[in-house]
Amino acid sequence: MKALSIKQPWAGLIAGGFKTIETRSWQTKYRGDLLICSSRKAMIGMGHEFYLHPLCHYQGSSICLVKVVDCVPMEEKHQIDAMCRVYVGAWAWMLEDVRPVKQIPVSGKLSIFEVDFSYEDLKP
Repeated sequence: MKALSIKQPWAGLIAGGFKTIETRSWQTKYRGDLLICSSRKAMIGMGHEFYLHPLCHYQGSSICLVKVVDCVPMEEKHQIDAMCRVYVGAWAWMLEDVRPVKQIPVSGKLSIFEVDFSYEDLKP
């Protein structure tokens, strides 16, 4: 299964359905299910107001499954759903179909990576 590590609170906000666009400095051609995992370390100095949401507290674990449906150059119209401003070279990954999963420890990596979990393993 393909996975992506994202720092908190952003991973939890995706799981909660609040953040429907993930931004990266690189494009992906991948479309389909993607396991969102929270990084071991949270974002320092940003988004502290979001830590009230319970899904923003998990670190170093699986958070949710999403479907990547598109990846386009980021524009101003994406800022609200991405919860960030446009920046030079940003790509907007369009996420849909958020599904809860059981929190399982995951060692994050850069880029999209493979995890050895099945859908059964992740059932909440």
